[in-house]
Amino acid sequence: MRLRKTAVRFQPIVAFKTGLLLLAHTITATAFGLEKHLDVRSASISSLHDALFSGQTTCRTIISAHISRIQAFNPIINAITALDPACLSAADALDAQLAAGNVTGRPLFCIPVLLKDSFDAAGMSTAAGCLALARNRPRVDSPTVAALRSAGAVVLGRASMHELALEGISASSLAGQVRNPYDLRRTPGGSSGGSGAAVAAGFAVLATGTDTVNSLRSPASANGLCSFRPTTGLVSKEGIVPVSATQDAIGAMGRSVEDIAVALQVMAGARGEDVPDEVVGTHYVKEMMEGDGLKGLRLGVVDGFFNHTADPETDPVNNAMVSMMSLLKNAGVTIVNITDPVFDAVSILTSLDVQRFEYKEQLGLYLGRTDLDGEDVPRSFDQLYHGNRESQDFVVLPYQYDFINKSSTASTSDDEYKTRQAGIRRLTEHLAATFATHSLEALIYPQQKNLVVEIGSPSQAGRNGILAALTGSPVVVVPAGYSPEEGGRGGVPIGMEILGMSWTEGRLLGIARSISQLPGAPAWRMPGTVNSSVEVRAYEEVPVIVPDRGSVPPEYPLGNLWHGPV
Repeated sequence: MRLRKTAVRFQPIVAFKTGLLLLAHTITATAFGLEKHLDVRSASISSLHDALFSGQTTCRTIISAHISRIQAFNPIINAITALDPACLSAADALDAQLAAGNVTGRPLFCIPVLLKDSFDAAGMSTAAGCLALARNRPRVDSPTVAALRSAGAVVLGRASMHELALEGISASSLAGQVRNPYDLRRTPGGSSGGSGAAVAAGFAVLATGTDTVNSLRSPASANGLCSFRPTTGLVSKEGIVPVSATQDAIGAMGRSVEDIAVALQVMAGARGEDVPDEVVGTHYVKEMMEGDGLKGLRLGVVDGFFNHTADPETDPVNNAMVSMMSLLKNAGVTIVNITDPVFDAVSILTSLDVQRFEYKEQLGLYLGRTDLDGEDVPRSFDQLYHGNRESQDFVVLPYQYDFINKSSTASTSDDEYKTRQAGIRRLTEHLAATFATHSLEALIYPQQKNLVVEIGSPSQAGRNGILAALTGSPVVVVPAGYSPEEGGRGGVPIGMEILGMSWTEGRLLGIARSISQLPGAPAWRMPGTVNSSVEVRAYEEVPVIVPDRGSVPPEYPLGNLWHGPV
């Protein structure tokens, strides 16, 4: 391999108003060999920058290595819906800039990123997993995608998702069923399941996601990853297919706390009209690195977010959390048991969730935008769901069927909506009082009370994301452990949420990083189904990826979700 001489060198973290100069060496760099054997299975931002800036590889090779893994293993897990036809030319442009020494100020320089299929990106369709929206083509990037590109990221393509982000199974009429790379019988969580499965499989370093109740944190938990849901209002939601104005948030997932901290810093710099001028992202990486460890910390464990029934699906989760609490206590953390009956995920979801009141209006605002192109694309809620009564454009799950039909008549002017919003305000105040009463830095609990469900299950039961979704609190997810290996299959990942008060993202990331560095702490590990290196192909053009649309199980038949009059 010919080494290239460049004037670029590594620099330590230096905080500026816009973020980082370059990236610090925060985790051990992966060793890279000859370019054709470039192994990106466990690549991090830091390790890729090590290889790139020292002349061991090129941006084109890095992107080609990830495309090669997608071509080799996507048929197994079905996580990718499409590649961006421009990703190789984007890599070539970055190589030219690198040769000219023009790298400073872009912390994601040549880092491959996958977008959930609900993020607008010029040059690709935004279908949100729905066949009826397959030809929906935005003319411009969403603010967050624009921020990622501006930071030097290379958008590889689209990650699959649960259709229109309305469940956690990650099945869709557009792309079929995403499979969990740790256990192909199981779902990958969702709705951002393609993002989670893809990052776990080494298809990208980072992937974006949305989170209305659980949708970022669930796939992070189910795939052994780290993720963040930011304080509501911190990151722009413009240009993203919505569900709920109250509950939607967007973020990213990756294989380390350090990587998602960089992603948050970049995404929080996106300026959309929905983010007030006074809301300004801070230096999250710097704050994370300045964390003073865990000793003396007070963390609340939410008892109502556990299922204490002895069962093969819940026992591994409870055992993992017991081990995590033991690690934390040994590190000097005071664990406070929170038994307040207010904090019951099922009760909160049932009584306060407001998605169905906001969905029709929010989806209509997105579909009705004038900067979306596409022939025969529905431009309203009603056109989407009953524009063609004979269509088979939707995965029909019992929950989705019920949700769509309730959403068709519910609205934000309903008395029940106003009652629920008042309840959300009381819950938010109660959460703040709980933090103050017990002098807590954060709450911890399993993201899901049980292991991620098997394919064919009616819903993704047992998840605990609703508290953050309603109160707007920031959350970081870290690996908590794995279920025992079974029948030659590796253990199923289990994740832990770390929830803080609003605008404490930097502190939470510091806590998460300290936890991840504890001796014996669980960490991301490569799933056995895709754990082999792939020779890097020399691409002349970006290959076409065809998802396995026929993989939708019979429990989720394709059909129409509308049963009312036209």
